[in-house]
Amino acid sequence: MKKVISTESAPAAIGPYSQAIEHNGVLYCSGQIPLDPETMQIVGDNAADQAKQVMKNLSAVLKAAGTDFSKVLKCSIFLDDMGDFGEVNEVYGGYFKNDPPARETVAVQTLPKSVLVEISCIAII
Repeated sequence: MKKVISTESAPAAIGPYSQAIEHNGVLYCSGQIPLDPETMQIVGDNAADQAKQVMKNLSAVLKAAGTDFSKVLKCSIFLDDMGDFGEVNEVYGGYFKNDPPARETVAVQTLPKSVLVEISCIAII
């Protein structure tokens, strides 16, 4: 059965989607961008600072579902500029010290609200 996961500790959806959906013990987290959940304003002027907020938001969604980064199976990273790969990778790597998940990183033309980074993930509960 499909279960919608929602938390006020992460930004509210800015479109017709859920923060995450759980189905049969698997959690599908929508992409998070660097919005402060209280103000819905963009946090950070550079990719590293924005990545920190993105990971904070993902952590809140994972926690609301009863899981954490240790149970993440796969991440997708979307960058506004592949030149930011190194600094985003450094922030991201701090959350996955052992047995990191599968991942892809792609550069896209434009992200929502013209942010520099968006990350989604799939995890087990």
